Amino acid sequence: MSESVVVVDRFAPEANALRAVFDERFADPRRARSDRFVWDWWHVPGQYTHLRTPAWTYFPRALYARFHRRLVAWGRARLGCHDISPPWLSCYVDGCGQELHGDLPHGPWAFVMSLTRWRDRAFSGGETVLLRDEVLDHWHDFRTRGLEQGDIVRAIAPEFGRLIAFDPRIPHGVRAVTGTRDPRAGRLVIHGWFVQPRPFVQGPVATRTLTARARELGSLIGDLPVSGMLALAFAVDRGGAVRRIRILSDTTRVPRGDERARRKLVAALQQSIAAWKLGPQRGPSQVTLPLVFERG
Repeated sequence: MSESVVVVDRFAPEANALRAVFDERFADPRRARSDRFVWDWWHVPGQYTHLRTPAWTYFPRALYARFHRRLVAWGRARLGCHDISPPWLSCYVDGCGQELHGDLPHGPWAFVMSLTRWRDRAFSGGETVLLRDEVLDHWHDFRTRGLEQGDIVRAIAPEFGRLIAFDPRIPHGVRAVTGTRDPRAGRLVIHGWFVQPRPFVQGPVATRTLTARARELGSLIGDLPVSGMLALAFAVDRGGAVRRIRILSDTTRVPRGDERARRKLVAALQQSIAAWKLGPQRGPSQVTLPLVFERG
């Protein structure tokens, strides 16, 4: 996977309990109960078709809160995003799917967390599909060759407990589900967006210091028409020196002719941050620093 797509298996220990809530509510199809009347049949002809309901009100409060805290903590440390949008719980049965689309301006990262019993599924389809970078720039070298679906999109199966995070600007969708009308046997996912990118610190380094130093990096961009987000992780020692800087994720994009300049910019940003001296600290810190570019 590229740095603009992140897949984490067995993400949440709460997955089994969340799934059990859903299964219990649909266990007896003849029983009418209020918590089964919360679903919206969302149908936009030619684009979206599935059942959806707000995830944070569907599940018991304490159970959902544990999952929510875990997801937010991961987004802060891994992506540099401090919160998530109010997530949806969506169910896909026969005839449901999503055609290719892009999500803007919901947030710099989208996520899908699967509660689907994928290995025991009774349906076809249901994969998250993302258009490949090669297709987005298909004509750059005027080469022609045969293409099949696997060359055009990458398909990611919604394995139970799997978290997928990706750049929502990438055209993406959900393969149409066929084969079951039973909600318990369909595709079930929690999804939304990571939002509010800003520095995340574990340790005594002041966030305002990092924010101020990050603003100084703007001079490195020059006239480069770059957009997206670069998330870097590094340690700060007691003396205030930056150590072990690395890229966590990179969704920055430029016109193809500027790709070499983009790579040089990313390297220059790392070199500049690696040279920071932040002054004496009370102890070591671990930092996730998101850099947002909006000059596309």
